[in-house]
Amino acid sequence: MPVSLVRDPRFARHQPGSRHAESAARLASIDVALAASRLRVVERPARAADPEELLRVHTAAHVAAMAETAGRHVDIDPDTHASPDSYEAALYAAGGTIDLARDVMRGDTPPGMVMCRPPGHHATREHAMGFCLFNNVAAAAAALIDEGLAKKVAIYDFDFHHGNGTEAIFYSDPRVLYASTHQMPAYPGTGEADRTGMGLGKGANLNVPLEPGQGDIEILRAIDQVIAPAIHRFSPDMILLSAGFDALEGDPLGGLSVTIDGFHTIGARFWRIAEEVCEGRVAATLEGGYAIERLGTAVVAFLEAWDR
Repeated sequence: MPVSLVRDPRFARHQPGSRHAESAARLASIDVALAASRLRVVERPARAADPEELLRVHTAAHVAAMAETAGRHVDIDPDTHASPDSYEAALYAAGGTIDLARDVMRGDTPPGMVMCRPPGHHATREHAMGFCLFNNVAAAAAALIDEGLAKKVAIYDFDFHHGNGTEAIFYSDPRVLYASTHQMPAYPGTGEADRTGMGLGKGANLNVPLEPGQGDIEILRAIDQVIAPAIHRFSPDMILLSAGFDALEGDPLGGLSVTIDGFHTIGARFWRIAEEVCEGRVAATLEGGYAIERLGTAVVAFLEAWDR
């Protein structure tokens, strides 16, 4: 089975700064690795998310504030910047993620990944932060549920950094299981193991903090012993992955030591989990990953586990 890929030239036009780690060189690295691979690919289009799709997970004030950055250079916070084309790129990142999730859920396209920028998992309902403008994976999960395509969705976030935005958006929602492996301590300072949800969402939030330097053994143990059993118990209709590759050993913004083979095994694990739980319905969206010279290799290794 080939792998669905969502790519769009708009993603490279988001320019947060000439020395910013979250640069268009990330996508160039992935494109080079894909061209050199034997991965069978189904190219899928991206499109701009509609305001109502964003308002499922963001406040009207936040959506309006991001729209006001269009055509401008705006320093949102010390880490997060918008360039003239960033707003459009962010709309296409969210829309591309929503559409891939919908199409995989309906069986219209194989499992796959959105190669988007800017990333999304730090964006909260009210704020852009951590390089993220809109929360792409949250918008996709909300679309599946609100449009009646799924009753429950599981999100697994394997970025080096905790996805505080995704956690906060769904913290009281029993329809979305948010699970994360991430280093602690690290930005943004969230992701404690005792944060398990609130109200009706109690038990639907799962954090597995990792210690600096840990790698394949520890992250795969967390998946096998904690996250996979939780997903089986939750029994979602679809699994979405916040696919961050800054846990790769040597990443300049990371501190973990997951190897290229480790990312391939993570991909294989979640292919199997999706087959066991939700008839193979799984899709991923790109989050972090800043070791430019090896990022593409890690992404391809992950996706090769889905080319069957």
